[in-house]
Amino acid sequence: MAKKKVKRSYYESLYEVAAAVNSAHTPESVLSSIVEKAAKALEAKGCSIMLLTPDGKFLLHTAAYGLSDWYIRKGPYLADRSMCDALEGKPVAILDASTDDRMQYPEHQEKEGVASILSVPIMLRDEVIGVMRVYTVEPRYFTTDDIYFVSAVANLGAIAMENAGLYESVQKDYQTVRRELLEWRVAFGEEWIGQGPDVVAHDWWKFI
Repeated sequence: MAKKKVKRSYYESLYEVAAAVNSAHTPESVLSSIVEKAAKALEAKGCSIMLLTPDGKFLLHTAAYGLSDWYIRKGPYLADRSMCDALEGKPVAILDASTDDRMQYPEHQEKEGVASILSVPIMLRDEVIGVMRVYTVEPRYFTTDDIYFVSAVANLGAIAMENAGLYESVQKDYQTVRRELLEWRVAFGEEWIGQGPDVVAHDWWKFI
């Protein structure tokens, strides 16, 4: 896209995202609208929002656009392996997602048709609570404008989640499911309590 066209598209999309955040729609529909508008503005394959679990070890898909269910549910995302720089407040651009050693599931990228990924932190009051990712079909060098735009959208997403109490809801649901899974294993005589969230994460992903 030409530079002027890109900027106009980004301005228009930011206006639409802000309008969605201020709408009376459900939090889920607002987040779905945000990832869709971000993907379309960048002419990308898809976009997703993933939030950190309370223990900070895993990333959970909360909203996605343009990605297959198979890709979204391929397994637990470990926070310390999934582009950890983004969880430290830094944007991360991956040119070749199928070979980059920062990717947790590189072999899945080619099958899904993902070439490049831009990942930016989602900040809520100076705290990183998750990441927003944009996925492209063709290899792409993301520009400064791309990064600023996605970062702005991610911040609007954080505002939407805070206004709706959605982030707290996701955290509560995670804790509830985790406790129920642990209780279930103990009831059946499986001593997994001491192994912590790493064990139950695989079961948790069946619910996402």
